Amino acid sequence: MSILNEQLSTKNLYNRTASEWIREEPISLSDFTARPFVLKLCEPVADLKVLDLGCGEGYCSRELSKRGAVQVNGLDLSQGMIAAARSQEIAEPLNINYEVGCATNLQQFNSGEFDLVVAVFLFNYLTISQTQECMAEVARVLRPGGRFVFSIPHPSFPYMREAAYPFYFQVENKGYFSQRDQQFPGRIWKRDGSSLNVQLIHKTLEDYFQAMKGAGFNTMPVLQELRVTPEHIALDESFFSPLLDLPLHLAIQVTR
Repeated sequence: MSILNEQLSTKNLYNRTASEWIREEPISLSDFTARPFVLKLCEPVADLKVLDLGCGEGYCSRELSKRGAVQVNGLDLSQGMIAAARSQEIAEPLNINYEVGCATNLQQFNSGEFDLVVAVFLFNYLTISQTQECMAEVARVLRPGGRFVFSIPHPSFPYMREAAYPFYFQVENKGYFSQRDQQFPGRIWKRDGSSLNVQLIHKTLEDYFQAMKGAGFNTMPVLQELRVTPEHIALDESFFSPLLDLPLHLAIQVTR
């Protein structure tokens, strides 16, 4: 699949399903197993200028604003997602600016404009070359000393689990290295029993670290492997236990 077709596929998917992502509280699996840890890694947020790349319907943008960010800009490729985010902003004004745009081209923003850039499950929709382009743009719009915090599906996860409830990516065969840059469908469930379609363009850990280095991030990243915790099991054992002891996501923080 070409890069243009991948972008259209992603945009069309989220234009069709934007309303299914709207929530005021955690409901999807990764709202429990990933986003709280990513947001904690963003702290301290107070008085920061923040850019949320791949903001979707604005869940993390709203959380960052509530945590004291002085300015939050949300950017997403999907018009449907941005429309959903703007409707949330109208219902609960937080002074967040949402716009349709591409994470590989941030020309509307000045160099050094932001203290913090966040990308929650953006890179699983980008090719290796797009990831490199995006990280270079992130490095440009961050001020010196600014931080970049992002989360990705753990690269090994799709190859460790069959396509089953409550979270999977349906990879073909078991070619961890040979399937780099290939796009695969996936699904993630909500606690109410419904599910959401997601996608993965597979990249290795090396791909991500080379992209960071190529963009000029030369400090040692902070890396957290995110998983189902005992607290998750205590909350809802039937929902979380199928994923116990599996590496689900990675959260990474790197300083400009």
